[in-house]
Amino acid sequence: MDTTKIKKGLGRGLSSLIGETKTEININKVSISDLQSNKFQPRKIFDVDSLQDLTNSIKERGIIQPIIVRKSSSDNSKYEIIAGERRWLAAQKAGLHEVPVVVADVDDLKSLEFAIVENVQRNDLNVIEEARGYHRLIKEFSYDQEKVAQFIGKSRSHIANFLRLLTLPEVVLKLIETKKLSAGHAKVLVGLDNAEFVANKIVEKNLSVRQSENFVKIFKKKKSPIFSKDANLQSLENSIKEKIGLNVLIKNKKNNTGSLVFEYKDLDQLNKIIEVIKSNY
Repeated sequence: MDTTKIKKGLGRGLSSLIGETKTEININKVSISDLQSNKFQPRKIFDVDSLQDLTNSIKERGIIQPIIVRKSSSDNSKYEIIAGERRWLAAQKAGLHEVPVVVADVDDLKSLEFAIVENVQRNDLNVIEEARGYHRLIKEFSYDQEKVAQFIGKSRSHIANFLRLLTLPEVVLKLIETKKLSAGHAKVLVGLDNAEFVANKIVEKNLSVRQSENFVKIFKKKKSPIFSKDANLQSLENSIKEKIGLNVLIKNKKNNTGSLVFEYKDLDQLNKIIEVIKSNY
């Protein structure tokens, strides 16, 4: 079978990805019912208004850019979409029976790469879908953050920041996916123990990102630095505790001034401390 590269008109990112990938030289027309959704499609939510605009365009002009597909691994009579799922959905809404396709010979990794690049370059993904796409490259195809960054053409910090969003509670992720919270709001919420509560308050009060940042400051707990106690002081505390049976805390500053604290639980223990001091001084 004759093969060729997919032309640059399909988009610089997709072309460079496909590279030497073998494809059928002709653009074929196949039945809409013979196409299947890409199992690696990172985008799960399609904007209704945008999809309707594309549907109207297809009704007037048809599908200008062919859909990139590969043979289905589960059904040889079907094709799995690699890039162009939105066009396929719009074509169905427009009442088309056939769509133009280019058949590519690619593996699962390439299929995921194509889907991510197509969506990221066209800003079709929300931040959570984009983050999950990156995470899938790392988890299922052994990418590291540096490799994902080079592949997408973004900085490593961009990839790291997106992946951190996936640490948010599922309820918060849903609010971001459904556009009730923006990407800016999401970044404010990362790392909060009470992210779900704060997220709901942001939605309820319709706070801007700046207002949310100020709101979050109320809930962020300041963590006290942890100091390791001198071993000699610790030993001395334990020695006194063994002799009098009470907890003792010695606080010693750099200039060797400080305080000696005895903890007591009732008046009897307090009297015991007083008796010891009086009998020795």
